Amino acid sequence: MPELTATSWLLLAVAALLVGFAKTAIGGVAAISVALFAIVLPAKESTGALLPLLLVGDLVAVRTYRAHAHWPTLLRLMPAVVVGVVAGYLFVDRVDDVVMRRTIGGVLLALVAVHLAQRWRARSRARADAARATGRLRAGGYGVLAGFTTMVANAGGSVTSLYLLAARLGVLGFLGTTAWFFLVVNAFKLPFSLALGLVGTSSLAMDAVLVPAVLVGAGLGRVVIRRIDQSRFEGAVLAVTVLSGLNLLR
Repeated sequence: MPELTATSWLLLAVAALLVGFAKTAIGGVAAISVALFAIVLPAKESTGALLPLLLVGDLVAVRTYRAHAHWPTLLRLMPAVVVGVVAGYLFVDRVDDVVMRRTIGGVLLALVAVHLAQRWRARSRARADAARATGRLRAGGYGVLAGFTTMVANAGGSVTSLYLLAARLGVLGFLGTTAWFFLVVNAFKLPFSLALGLVGTSSLAMDAVLVPAVLVGAGLGRVVIRRIDQSRFEGAVLAVTVLSGLNLLR
């Protein structure tokens, strides 16, 4: 297990709790977890250390929303995601830790922009645009980008959410499709992370300590999601994500 200070353990515990919360409540919170892991650990190592915790959260989310996935939408997206994951694997294999850290920061900032565009689309409610967004060509673009960002920075949630919102799924359909999507994609990423040496006995020992925080976060998300002012909460998440991303770009 890596030797970490008490402050570092606290930051990782908060990040793990937010992983669980993101899986059952507001997915954008996961961007903070990515940033916290990249601040505490070397950038490359942080992506591998976070992945098993994401898989734990995915299992909880699938257990909660497993019956509500829209499989045609999911299957339309997956082939391009595979291409994106492979491209991300080749990128991670060729860059050093500084480039990786700055890439994670850049991805987080880009995903804030994507999220803002997503909110604008939701308000515009243009049916013709939504129909085009779920076509094969558009699905390919979203899929490649989602696969690349999730492999490089465990940060494909905003891209995927944009695509699924355009597909006009209901709330449960959105949650169920997202849950299954990330369980499949994160499981697919695992062999690539192992091949890159990003997941090992040391990181798994650390993850074992942090798993309870993921479960607490998931339970908290199920309780809180119906009671919070989501617009204010999302604003705070975006602000923290921007600051975290800028810190990683240094």
